[in-house]
Amino acid sequence: MTTSATAEARAFRAMHHGRDAETPLVLPGPWDAGSARAFVDAGFPALATPSAGIAASLGFQDGRTPAEEMFAAVARIVRAVEVPVSVDLESGYGLDAKELVERLLETGAVGCNLEDSDALTKQLADPREQADRLAAVRAEAGDGLVINARIDTFARGEFAQGGAEDTERAAEAAIERGRAYAAAGVDCVYPIFAPPELLPRLAAAIGIPVNAAAFAPDGPSPAELGRLGVTRVTFGPRLFRETMSAARDLAGQLGPAPSTP
Repeated sequence: MTTSATAEARAFRAMHHGRDAETPLVLPGPWDAGSARAFVDAGFPALATPSAGIAASLGFQDGRTPAEEMFAAVARIVRAVEVPVSVDLESGYGLDAKELVERLLETGAVGCNLEDSDALTKQLADPREQADRLAAVRAEAGDGLVINARIDTFARGEFAQGGAEDTERAAEAAIERGRAYAAAGVDCVYPIFAPPELLPRLAAAIGIPVNAAAFAPDGPSPAELGRLGVTRVTFGPRLFRETMSAARDLAGQLGPAPSTP
């Protein structure tokens, strides 16, 4: 790991601290080099790739992108811009901590998102095992990676049934996992799909920066999420999907394709 790479990771980590509640760190999600350049040209100081957006751009279902394709796509994004890039690594592609960190650092990225469930089986990882895995990633990376630990209790497994009692159990489990992951050395936690009204409680109880996603245009804005205790805002595949929708609208304005004789 080069000195400049470590310095970039430290600068990216510093972006998560000392922020005003009205101005959380907003990280658009590029899916290729062109979208990455567009977001940087718009003035954003850092980016966070979405696994679903990259998967779709490469022709894969979310959760089924081969590791080599994902790392290659990330490397192209990183080469295209001069700002820190964090990468959604899903659940890690079955790689051990050493290989995962090595392959990520080879792309030039300075952050990663690791989730505690399997996208295909929908099963939550054991929280102790996940904390150990995150600690191993931290040990391999040192301070050269900003680690965002996704917490999937609101999205997967026994807690994700939708009733009030299940939501409370999901919140309690998220706090337990978040504290364990913080103790393992992660920089940020991401309780995906947590109801907005629970975000202040989660942020206060876990005690490190919290990531939330602005998945829908009619949902809480980044500023509103900041006022709820969120430090970092991402978008999942939303920006990719809205761009594709705009492309379909544009294609429709061009008229039907000529028929083949």
